[in-house]
Amino acid sequence: MFLENTINHSKQSGWMEVICGSMFSGKTEELIRRLRRAEMAGQCVEIFKPSIDSRYDESNVVSHNQTKIRSTAVHSPNEILLLASDCEVVGIDEAQFFDESIVEIANTLADSGIRVVIAGLDMDFLGRPFGPMPYLMATAEYVTKVHAICRRTGNLANYSMRVSGGNQLVELGETEKYEAVSRKIFVKEVKTKRG
Repeated sequence: MFLENTINHSKQSGWMEVICGSMFSGKTEELIRRLRRAEMAGQCVEIFKPSIDSRYDESNVVSHNQTKIRSTAVHSPNEILLLASDCEVVGIDEAQFFDESIVEIANTLADSGIRVVIAGLDMDFLGRPFGPMPYLMATAEYVTKVHAICRRTGNLANYSMRVSGGNQLVELGETEKYEAVSRKIFVKEVKTKRG
C-alpha cells in the first residue's frame, strides 16, 4: 500500500506519484482515495482529466464502481499549468490520453513544490507502452502498479485486451470493448494472432 510522504518540511517539496495498470485494476479509485485524503488534511487540491474521456461524466472523475470526485476537463496539459498554480496537490486521471507535453507539465508542477498524483494505463490494447506513461513513470518518485483479476484464469490481469471494436489506438469503452486478462490469455488471444 502507498503511504503519503509525511515528512514535515519547513519549505514544501513537490513530487510525482504515478498509479498505473490495466483497465479495471482500480487506478482511478486509488487516485480518488489519495486526493480525498489530501482534502481531509486541508490541502488545496485540483483534479484534471482529458476532455476526450466523457464515458461516465463530462467533468467528474468517476471510477468503474461509480466513486467520483469533482474535476476539470481540459483539452491540453498546458491548461493544467494555468489552472493549478495555487494548489498544493494536483490529480491527473487518464494521463495516457494526453500528448507528451504532460510529462514536462507534471515535472514543472512538482518542481514548483506541488504534489502531483497521476493515473493512467501503462499499456495499450496491443501490450505496448501507452503514450506518455513510460516517461511519467520514469520521472516519478513513486510508482504504484495495480492489477485487475483475469476472469478466465483467476490470475492477476496485467493487460487490457480489446474484445470488440477497431484498430484505432484510442477507442473509449468499458466491458463491452475491453477485458482485463493475464499474460497467458493475452499471449494466446493477441500475440499469436498478430504474428
